[in-house]
Amino acid sequence: MSNAAAAVELLCLDVDGVMTDGGIFLDDRGIETKRFHVRDGTAIKIWMRLGYQLALITGRSGTALQHRARELGIVHVFQGSPDKKATFGKLLTDLGLAAPQAAILADDLPDLPIMRLAGYAMAVADAVPEVRAAAAYVTTTPGGHGAVREAVEYLLKAKDRWDEAITLLG
Repeated sequence: MSNAAAAVELLCLDVDGVMTDGGIFLDDRGIETKRFHVRDGTAIKIWMRLGYQLALITGRSGTALQHRARELGIVHVFQGSPDKKATFGKLLTDLGLAAPQAAILADDLPDLPIMRLAGYAMAVADAVPEVRAAAAYVTTTPGGHGAVREAVEYLLKAKDRWDEAITLLG
């Protein structure tokens, strides 16, 4: 396990392609829906219950994400972010953290600027080649199918807190 992974206090997640499989579902009225994986939600809750910060930084906006974030208790939600790097920098400042204390789980090119700054860059299994190449850790699970759960487990094992984590919800 990596010392850089053990130093992580803030986990930033992209949404489309990380928390979802990247598909966009529009009904006949133009209402967008998203599919989220329940194990990702469990991992997010565990991460935050252990006292770590979590943020969602996405270039898109939608009410489905607002509902899911509220359901999980995620406070730091940045939708429609035209400059993810600037959003990430402001978040670090607001939380009083340094870039080496942050990790990002990503899948596509707009996430590369954060990946280059964060102390620990991670990619989902089906990320584009450039993102996988920039990552210190690549999940075996594709986005939207439990990749967030896998990344959280990896980080908590690096911190030697996984055994503690599995007792939190049970």
